[in-house]
Amino acid sequence: MILSGIVGMNAQKVAVIDMDYILKAIPQYESANDQLNQLSAKWQKEVEAIQTEVQTMYKNYQTELVFLTPEMKKQRENDIIAKERQVNEKKKQYFGAEGELFKKRNALIKPIQDEIYNAIQELSNTKKYDLIIDKNSNIGIIFASPKIDISDEVLSAMGYSK
Repeated sequence: MILSGIVGMNAQKVAVIDMDYILKAIPQYESANDQLNQLSAKWQKEVEAIQTEVQTMYKNYQTELVFLTPEMKKQRENDIIAKERQVNEKKKQYFGAEGELFKKRNALIKPIQDEIYNAIQELSNTKKYDLIIDKNSNIGIIFASPKIDISDEVLSAMGYSK
């Protein structure tokens, strides 16, 4: 009896969540994702339009090269280089590590992630879980019993139903 008490004290209470399932059940997440995809597509078209301009400028330069004076050649080359810089600046502005897409994703998705985290933390405290694992993460879970999956409870704690 003492042995089982000692073993019981060392046992950890573990639960599993399915973050993809939780996120798909939250309408604001789907809406935020759609918004981000639309912005990304819009900005990508803008970048591609400038890239097309660069290609056109370069083709025209190649075609007219024999007719250009050295000064004109240098000017055209500088124009092409400036336009290529503009493409790179737009890419960085929109898609860089601190770009507009990152900022917008943070503004739209982070509050949802925080809400999920708070619900998980509350469940962890209430139900005395020692460990809650996302079964979709890359930590190498081979098997997770459906009876320890608390994804529905997380959604319920957030006010969403199945």
